[in-house]
Amino acid sequence: MADDIQYHSTEFEAINLIEASYKQFSFQRHYHLDFHIGLITGGQQVFQHNGKSHRVGSGQLVIMPPDEIHDGQSWQDSGYDVQVFAIKPDWLSQMAEVTTSDSLINFQQLIVSDRDIFSELSQLHHTLKRQDISQLAMDCAPYEGFHQLFNRYGSLGKQDEVRLGKQHIGRLKEYLIENLDQAIRLEDLSTMCQLSETQFQRRFKAQMGLTPYAWLSRLRLEKSLQLLKSGINGTDVALQVGFYDQAHFTKAFKSSFGITPSQVSTRN
Repeated sequence: MADDIQYHSTEFEAINLIEASYKQFSFQRHYHLDFHIGLITGGQQVFQHNGKSHRVGSGQLVIMPPDEIHDGQSWQDSGYDVQVFAIKPDWLSQMAEVTTSDSLINFQQLIVSDRDIFSELSQLHHTLKRQDISQLAMDCAPYEGFHQLFNRYGSLGKQDEVRLGKQHIGRLKEYLIENLDQAIRLEDLSTMCQLSETQFQRRFKAQMGLTPYAWLSRLRLEKSLQLLKSGINGTDVALQVGFYDQAHFTKAFKSSFGITPSQVSTRN
């Protein structure tokens, strides 16, 4: 049994789609830069999140916020099928008419069992891949499709100011993204936070759930996925995110996403 994984761009820069049948591939512990809303259309998936094990099956959806560590694999050998929306947090904030920078969109449930919502989102996933509908219908589709989900399960809350030593974790993330093509040194990161290197490593893992190196490695791969979807070729993407060996980049990418970089760029 082979995995079948397809990534799709949409007319909306902030929304990308995944349609997959996972038979053998398992996600190791990782995080995303975007909200991931996954609809299980067949089989069952199990995953770990915040120290708890979860199982979801056909007709249920999972809402995974950005930066939260989790894994994922099939519950049975037969695998599972899923449709995923990858949505930039800023777009969701705009949809919810968030007006202050310290507000954050939350969802009341990690796993949602709601037949109406599932049906609406499944239809939206299909619509965003179509090319035979009017422009206005396409423009309105995501707002209409996500409206009910947010009304029933969404809320607004204050964004916690997470700090690592003397530095806001958001600024640290910005620094890493700005310097993905550079050799990041532990000394530089710990100095930014006014911590010793030992303190930085210990507190970073406690706060983020991964070691600094593992977190940076995932950040490079998440950013590479975004760049590939934008149409940049794999060789240039590898250099932009700090991989100077194309074979190493391809191997790391496939290990994380189940397909090669060239498959992303040709399936948009």
